[in-house]
Amino acid sequence: MGAVTIQQMADRVAALLEDRLRIRGATLTDKARRARRQLPRRVRQAVDRLAAASEMARNPRLLMQIDEAAVAEAYDIAVRHLVPLGASARRRSLLVATAAQAAFGLVVVVGVVVMLLRWRGTL
Repeated sequence: MGAVTIQQMADRVAALLEDRLRIRGATLTDKARRARRQLPRRVRQAVDRLAAASEMARNPRLLMQIDEAAVAEAYDIAVRHLVPLGASARRRSLLVATAAQAAFGLVVVVGVVVMLLRWRGTL
Protein backbone atom coordinates (compact mmCIF):
# COMPACT_ATOMS: atom_id res chain seq x y z
CA MET A 1 0.00 0.00 0.00
CA GLY A 2 1.51 3.28 -1.05
CA ALA A 3 1.10 6.90 -0.12
CA VAL A 4 -1.36 7.44 -2.97
CA THR A 5 -3.63 4.64 -1.76
CA ILE A 6 -3.66 5.95 1.79
CA GLN A 7 -4.41 9.45 0.56
CA GLN A 8 -7.26 8.12 -1.61
CA MET A 9 -8.71 6.34 1.42
CA ALA A 10 -8.50 9.53 3.48
CA ASP A 11 -10.09 11.55 0.68
CA ARG A 12 -12.96 9.07 0.39
CA VAL A 13 -13.68 9.18 4.13
CA ALA A 14 -13.42 12.99 4.10
CA ALA A 15 -15.91 13.15 1.22
CA LEU A 16 -18.29 10.82 3.07
CA LEU A 17 -18.06 12.96 6.20
CA GLU A 18 -18.92 16.02 4.14
CA ASP A 19 -21.73 14.37 2.18
CA ARG A 20 -23.39 12.41 4.96
CA LEU A 21 -22.82 14.59 8.03
CA ARG A 22 -22.39 18.02 6.37
CA ILE A 23 -19.01 18.56 8.03
CA ARG A 24 -16.71 21.08 6.41
CA GLY A 25 -12.95 21.26 6.66
CA ALA A 26 -9.81 21.39 4.56
CA THR A 27 -8.37 18.01 5.57
CA LEU A 28 -9.59 14.80 7.12
CA THR A 29 -8.02 15.88 10.41
CA ASP A 30 -10.16 19.04 10.48
CA LYS A 31 -13.29 17.13 9.60
CA ALA A 32 -12.58 14.45 12.20
CA ARG A 33 -12.16 17.11 14.87
CA ARG A 34 -15.50 18.69 13.95
CA ALA A 35 -17.32 15.35 13.80
CA ARG A 36 -16.42 14.30 17.34
CA ARG A 37 -19.93 14.15 18.80
CA GLN A 38 -21.63 12.82 15.69
CA LEU A 39 -19.59 9.64 15.44
CA PRO A 40 -19.47 6.61 17.72
CA ARG A 41 -16.19 6.09 19.58
CA ARG A 42 -15.01 3.20 17.42
CA VAL A 43 -15.63 5.09 14.18
CA ARG A 44 -14.08 8.27 15.60
CA GLN A 45 -10.92 6.35 16.52
CA ALA A 46 -10.80 4.78 13.06
CA VAL A 47 -11.11 8.17 11.37
CA ASP A 48 -8.36 9.55 13.63
CA ARG A 49 -6.07 6.61 12.74
CA LEU A 50 -6.72 7.15 9.06
CA ALA A 51 -6.07 10.90 9.36
CA ALA A 52 -2.79 10.25 11.17
CA ALA A 53 -1.73 7.74 8.52
CA SER A 54 -2.59 10.24 5.80
CA GLU A 55 -0.35 12.83 7.46
CA MET A 56 2.46 10.28 7.88
CA ALA A 57 2.16 9.17 4.24
CA ARG A 58 3.27 12.60 3.06
CA ASN A 59 6.76 11.94 4.43
CA PRO A 60 8.61 9.05 2.71
CA ARG A 61 10.47 8.04 5.89
CA LEU A 62 7.32 7.96 7.98
CA LEU A 63 5.51 6.04 5.24
CA MET A 64 7.53 2.95 6.13
CA GLN A 65 6.25 3.08 9.74
CA ILE A 66 2.57 2.91 8.80
CA ASP A 67 0.76 -0.30 9.74
CA GLU A 68 -1.08 -1.06 6.51
CA ALA A 69 -3.45 -3.60 8.08
CA ALA A 70 -4.53 -1.09 10.74
CA VAL A 71 -5.11 1.57 8.08
CA ALA A 72 -7.18 -0.82 5.97
CA GLU A 73 -9.23 -1.84 9.01
CA ALA A 74 -9.78 1.80 10.01
CA TYR A 75 -10.92 2.61 6.48
CA ASP A 76 -13.36 -0.32 6.48
CA ILE A 77 -14.84 0.71 9.83
CA ALA A 78 -15.30 4.33 8.75
CA VAL A 79 -16.78 3.51 5.35
CA ARG A 80 -19.07 0.82 6.77
CA HIS A 81 -20.51 3.38 9.18
CA LEU A 82 -20.75 6.35 6.81
CA VAL A 83 -22.10 4.78 3.61
CA PRO A 84 -25.60 3.84 4.86
CA LEU A 85 -26.22 7.34 6.19
CA GLY A 86 -27.69 8.57 2.92
CA ALA A 87 -30.21 11.36 2.58
CA SER A 88 -33.04 9.02 1.61
CA ALA A 89 -32.44 6.79 4.65
CA ARG A 90 -32.45 9.82 6.95
CA ARG A 91 -35.67 11.11 5.38
CA ARG A 92 -37.31 7.70 5.66
CA SER A 93 -36.37 7.32 9.33
CA LEU A 94 -37.60 10.85 10.06
CA LEU A 95 -40.92 10.07 8.37
CA VAL A 96 -41.34 6.82 10.31
CA ALA A 97 -40.48 8.54 13.60
CA THR A 98 -42.97 11.34 12.91
CA ALA A 99 -45.72 8.87 12.02
CA ALA A 100 -45.02 6.86 15.18
CA GLN A 101 -45.22 9.99 17.33
CA ALA A 102 -48.50 11.02 15.72
CA ALA A 103 -49.99 7.55 16.21
CA PHE A 104 -48.90 7.46 19.85
CA GLY A 105 -50.39 10.90 20.46
CA LEU A 106 -53.65 9.83 18.87
CA VAL A 107 -53.82 6.69 21.04
CA VAL A 108 -53.19 8.77 24.18
CA VAL A 109 -55.89 11.32 23.27
CA VAL A 110 -58.45 8.59 22.52
CA GLY A 111 -57.58 6.87 25.81
CA VAL A 112 -58.01 10.10 27.79
CA VAL A 113 -61.37 10.80 26.10
CA VAL A 114 -62.62 7.28 26.85
CA MET A 115 -61.51 7.57 30.50
CA LEU A 116 -63.19 10.98 30.81
CA LEU A 117 -66.44 9.64 29.37
CA ARG A 118 -66.37 6.65 31.75
CA TRP A 119 -65.63 8.91 34.71
CA ARG A 120 -68.62 11.14 33.88
CA GLY A 121 -70.80 8.07 33.38
CA THR A 122 -71.77 8.69 29.77
CA LEU A 123 -70.07 5.59 28.48
